[in-house]
Amino acid sequence: MEELSKSTEKTESFVISLIQMKTTQDKEANLNRAQELIETAVKLHKPKMVILPEFFTTPINSRNYQNYAENESDSPTLNLLQSLAKEHSIYIIGGSFPSYKNDDKNKIYNTCFCLDKTGEIKTVFRKLHLFDVNIPGKIVVRESSRITKGEDFGIFETEFAKIGIGICYDIRFPEYALLLRKEHNIDILVYPAAFNTVTGPLHWEILARSRAVDNQVYVVMCSPSRNYENPNDYQAWGHSMVVDPYGQVVTSTGIEEDILVARVDLIKNNEIRSSIPVWFQKRWDVYNLGKTEK
Repeated sequence: MEELSKSTEKTESFVISLIQMKTTQDKEANLNRAQELIETAVKLHKPKMVILPEFFTTPINSRNYQNYAENESDSPTLNLLQSLAKEHSIYIIGGSFPSYKNDDKNKIYNTCFCLDKTGEIKTVFRKLHLFDVNIPGKIVVRESSRITKGEDFGIFETEFAKIGIGICYDIRFPEYALLLRKEHNIDILVYPAAFNTVTGPLHWEILARSRAVDNQVYVVMCSPSRNYENPNDYQAWGHSMVVDPYGQVVTSTGIEEDILVARVDLIKNNEIRSSIPVWFQKRWDVYNLGKTEK
């Protein structure tokens, strides 16, 4: 019962705010809007943590992410998030934006920076699974033609919770979430994500609820809002949501800009792990999660 005893140390409930904001072609305007919404969330709801959506500075259908990508050693977006975290004493999961390391613009990553309440960078996560799909007659995307895949797990550890980070398409890979739970004993899974209007109605909610039930943790999905005023721009699904470890949707929103607020109560993690103890009944001696042959 060692795993359960570790988890029961974290019994604090806390408030989080999800920023469902519209992403336009104007990066400076996007940053100003992100700041405005974060400051509104802090004033109205006093959250411990604020979460932004995937590519909140950048049009997702941009053909040239190099025009929006930032050098991680001198990033206006990162500088803004750090100053907001420090000024308001909040933790920030900074959605994601395109970035590159060491002046190498040939390798652009879809990157999420996680900051503590002093503005210090605690976690840098780069999207692991790239969205290369072809749904005939509906959507064709090849993210790998513009983005370099990451290699490392996303683990954001705070004094009140251990958080696993994924970005959008990463939620479709249960193995990743499983290993975050098994190897790192995470309490919450957070996915900044921008599903589209084809995949969103099919799988957005069911994937969030499935990862919550699979791993007996909270799951948070933070999307951009719909940009229907500009039909040629990428149309995000919206519907940001928080799901509890029982697989129940705690709260969700629609397609417009919104600040979604939820109270996370980690006692629920302990309750379901005790009543449905699948993690003590798993047959790791039978499962083989290694690489499969082609």
